[in-house]
Amino acid sequence: MIGSLFGGSLKISPKDFPEPAYDTPLQAAPGRALAVLAGGCFWCVEAVYRDLEGVLEVVSGYSGGSEETADYKAVCTGTTDHAEVIQIAYDPARLSFGKLLKIFFSVAHDPTQLNRQGNDVGTQYRSAVFYANDEQKLVAERYIKQLDAAKVFGRPIATRLEPLEQFFEAEGYHQNYAELHPDQPYIAAVALPKVEKLRQYFGDSLKK
Repeated sequence: MIGSLFGGSLKISPKDFPEPAYDTPLQAAPGRALAVLAGGCFWCVEAVYRDLEGVLEVVSGYSGGSEETADYKAVCTGTTDHAEVIQIAYDPARLSFGKLLKIFFSVAHDPTQLNRQGNDVGTQYRSAVFYANDEQKLVAERYIKQLDAAKVFGRPIATRLEPLEQFFEAEGYHQNYAELHPDQPYIAAVALPKVEKLRQYFGDSLKK
């Protein structure tokens, strides 16, 4: 049952998903930090994070390629090196980078799929953590090893760790797309079930 609900590879319920053994400590004072994650269509991943406590803003965009090819039409060809990503601005006094990754691996996408998510196929839909510094890289690296060692998934995690060189904001009509178009068939079939999983399993981590 778990496999059928969660991309066919997750072997446990998200409520039993392991906490990162190594994580960034919560800061003493409020602030603003950034995380850039790729997990398939950015509409769906963005929708998962918008209501998470400690998240200040979520922006859909592109990372991995050049400025010249950072547009939706070009990225959709799969030849630009870009991935569809979201940039999460969050308060590191309320939310850790590791907690963002826990949601990323347990709810936001299936990290065992290589260069695809479901019917969306191509390197632009790859699973990736675009790390901004060595600490983010280390947290992600250790968490992936931890999850693989615990055999949380039926297949090895395919998530790539890539240095964040630039984030390019996507066209305006992509922003907050799932909330603005809940009846769009793709959103109803793919994005909204992920949001429901978040509410079901991480309800205590949502904004009040």
